[in-house]
Amino acid sequence: MRQLKGTKCSFLLCLGMSIIICSVIYMRARVPTELKLLEPPSCRPFSAECKALLPGAEDGVERNRRGCQVESYIVDSHTQCSQLIGDLHFITRPLSREEEDYPLAFIVTVHKELELFVRLLRAIYMPQNVYCIHVDKKAPSQYKAAVLKLVGCFKNIFLSSRSEIVTYAGFSRLQADVNCMSDLAQSKTGWRKVVNLCGQDFPVMSNLELVRYMQSKEWRDRNMTPGVKQPMSMMHRTQLRHREITGSHVALMGSRLTKGPPPHNLQVYFGTAYYALTRDFVDFVLKSPVAQDLLEWSKDTFSPDEHYWVTLNHIEAPGSHPDGGWEGNVRSIKWRDQEGTLHSGCRGRYIRDICVYGVEDLPWIINSNSMFANKFERDTYPEALDCLEQWHRTKVLNQATVSIEPPWLMATRGNSSNSYFNGTAGA
Repeated sequence: MRQLKGTKCSFLLCLGMSIIICSVIYMRARVPTELKLLEPPSCRPFSAECKALLPGAEDGVERNRRGCQVESYIVDSHTQCSQLIGDLHFITRPLSREEEDYPLAFIVTVHKELELFVRLLRAIYMPQNVYCIHVDKKAPSQYKAAVLKLVGCFKNIFLSSRSEIVTYAGFSRLQADVNCMSDLAQSKTGWRKVVNLCGQDFPVMSNLELVRYMQSKEWRDRNMTPGVKQPMSMMHRTQLRHREITGSHVALMGSRLTKGPPPHNLQVYFGTAYYALTRDFVDFVLKSPVAQDLLEWSKDTFSPDEHYWVTLNHIEAPGSHPDGGWEGNVRSIKWRDQEGTLHSGCRGRYIRDICVYGVEDLPWIINSNSMFANKFERDTYPEALDCLEQWHRTKVLNQATVSIEPPWLMATRGNSSNSYFNGTAGA
């Protein structure tokens, strides 16, 4: 009998030890895989040119970047949303009462480069704002799934209810913004102005600076749509009929196929496709027969988003600016044809006559004091975005009126995981 009891105890002891050993093996096999994705050794160090732009550069202390494996973390991670938000360094509380009292809306149109999108989103994200993300209908399914996974972790971020196959310079690009505006008009968030972005943009102003700029004497209750009366060199865009080759390009239908005049005797303007619009103006765009007729008329024009918003902003409409011109620091863009006049050249490379920024372009961007800069690429000049991202987050946290939480930090001093690298903010 005693032998039987001894055998039984030995069996239970062995069983218990086996369960513990298996559990340890399972946890070690599962957990590190998710955590290793964000370990600092995989991060690029800041370039020498970048270090000169960051606060505290003279102290000689090395800075360690954190949270660099953004894309693989979202695609491969099975972590809960709360951990994902923390590991990706999203700010989770309003940083000032001033910002909390003036929520903004953002429209972000994306189709590729998941990492750039996530880094843009976490740079502009604040819990009091609201965000509509338009994912191109032709984007790969894995990309859509990753965006949906991230968006699902936030109550104030959502995908556009209607997705377009966006074509460069086509009406579909304008329609994507209108789709998001329709969704934002139904939002319970009391947003004051809406800003549109693309996936290769990055902020220069902090959220607090955006709020102050939009409430400044010049722009309070006004729309920002830089542009002028359509010059002769651009009239072919709206006088000749064009056809959108879905997902490819926009083609001229024929040199003799002219369009009729714009509806309601409107004077056509030409300007930037980017804007900051009041909520009342968005309601006007969605409901006014004038706005709807101009939208319909614009379907067979070239790059209609470069005339639609600015034209409506020069008529009697909420927040309109009939006498406005190129005012409004919406974007820092280095155009090739402005080299030698507005800038001294592109230190990266030109694509479609627009500079893809290198690190040496950053001083020009910072000094321009625009709301956003365009454009950046991950594969060609990754150090430029690394540097601007850290410079921007430093400014954002230094302007905060609340205590800084450790997950918000994107760089640390030396080997410390809790000290903010410039020494002026920290947990």
